Amino acid sequence: MLAVIDGSKALRAALRKYSSDRDLVQRCQLHKRRNVCGHFADEKAAHWDGKLAHAYEYFDYASAKRALERIQRELREVNPSAARSLTEGLEETLTLHRLNAPPELRRTLRSTNPIESAFSIVRVACRNVKRWRPGDHLERWVGSGLVVAERQFRRIVGYRALPGLIAVLDRDGKTAQGKTSAA
Repeated sequence: MLAVIDGSKALRAALRKYSSDRDLVQRCQLHKRRNVCGHFADEKAAHWDGKLAHAYEYFDYASAKRALERIQRELREVNPSAARSLTEGLEETLTLHRLNAPPELRRTLRSTNPIESAFSIVRVACRNVKRWRPGDHLERWVGSGLVVAERQFRRIVGYRALPGLIAVLDRDGKTAQGKTSAA
């Protein structure tokens, strides 16, 4: 399984608790960029955001990691807290690079925007409910909001490459399982 999450520590803890050790995590690159750039004033944030975006655009893992480590060294001189923010979870922002996911799939899977869009529609559907009743009232409203959101769903960009990514995930999971049983 590949889980795409934002930087939430609660989500990461839930994944650790309820999912397999073989499951992979892709941290949202857009959230990482926002977190790092949030340590700067607006005029400097755009500069650093551009550098981070460029680093994440590299196709291969080694080049992207080198570019991000270079940015991290620069940040240590300019803003140590931004450098620490970049360091935290950096490997997980490069999971798709490490898996050699096709570029068209990376565009969709590198961020949490698709699910956030669906949740936004659910919020709009539920905002006028003034009195929540006990039982399954909440589940019914969320379900109806997701049905509304479903009408706006489109195919994942690069959906034809999904079988290849699934094969890589299976292979990676078997490799991790082999390492676990050998230990």
